[in-house]
Amino acid sequence: MEEEKVEEQSLRWVRQKISLRPLRQNAAKPFLIRFYNIRSLIMTLRTFSILFLCLLLAGCSSSGTWGWYVIDPTTKQGYNNIRFLLNGFGATILLSIIAAILSMCIGLIVALPGMSHNRWLRLPSRIYIEFIRAIPLLPMLFWVFYGLPVVLKSMGINANIDAFWGAIITLAISDSAFTAEIYRSGIQSINKGQTEAAKTIGLNYSQTMRYVILPQAIKRILPPLANQFIYIVKMSAFASVIGMQELTRRANELVVTEYRPLEIYTLLILEYLVLVLIISFGVRRLERKMGADESK
Repeated sequence: MEEEKVEEQSLRWVRQKISLRPLRQNAAKPFLIRFYNIRSLIMTLRTFSILFLCLLLAGCSSSGTWGWYVIDPTTKQGYNNIRFLLNGFGATILLSIIAAILSMCIGLIVALPGMSHNRWLRLPSRIYIEFIRAIPLLPMLFWVFYGLPVVLKSMGINANIDAFWGAIITLAISDSAFTAEIYRSGIQSINKGQTEAAKTIGLNYSQTMRYVILPQAIKRILPPLANQFIYIVKMSAFASVIGMQELTRRANELVVTEYRPLEIYTLLILEYLVLVLIISFGVRRLERKMGADESK
C-alpha cells in the first residue's frame, strides 16, 4: 500500500510539472522571440563580415588573382570607390519607398472593385491583375521609359519621363497587381460577421472598410506587404539599365573603370544584404508592436 501511495504521489508530481511547463514556455516566449530576432540579425551580419574579411585577406595574399585593393578603405583609391558605391543608397531607398507607396495605393484601388458582387466591377480588376502579372519587369521598364513618352506625345501631351520616374512608374505598376491580391486575401479573411455588424449600426461600405475591416486586415497583410517591399528594393536594380544612378548602376560604372568585377559586385551584394536585413528587422518589430506576429 505504501509503495502504491508513493507511486501515485510521484505520478501526480510529474503531471503537475508537465502541466506547468507550457505556461512557463508561453510566459517566456515574447522575450525568446525578441532575443532570437536580434541575435539572428547580429549573427548573420557577423557571419558575412567574417566571410568578407576572409576573402579580403585571401585576396591580399594572392596578388595575381584578387584585387581587393579597389575597395580597401585604408587606401585613398579604395576609400573613394566605397564612397562612390555607398552614395547610391539614397537613390535606391527613395526609389523603393515612393514605388511601394504608389503600389499600395494602386493595389487598394484595384482590389476593392475586385471583391464586389457586381460582375462588371470585378471584370476590370481581374483583367488588370492578370495582364500586369504576365509582363516581365524589364520589358515593362523599357516600354515605360522609351514608349510611354511617344504615346503621350501622340495624345498631345509633352511629358519627358526621366530614369527616376520611369523606374518608379514601372515598379509601382508591376507590384500593384501582387499588392491587390494581398489586399483581397487579407480583407476576405475577416469574418463576414464584422461586415454584417457594421451594417446593423448604419455604416455604409466606405465607412465599414475604413473603420472596421481595414484596421483588422492590415495586421494580417503586413508581413506579405513587407515581403513585397523587399522585392521592390531588389528589383530596383533593373533601373540601372536606363541610367538610374542607384547601387547597381554605380557598381557597373566602377567595374568599367577598375576592371575588378568580382570584388566590386561582392561589395554590392553585401550592400543589398545589409539593406534587406535592416528592413526585415524593422518589419519584425512593427509586427510585434501591432500584434500581427502570430507566434507571439
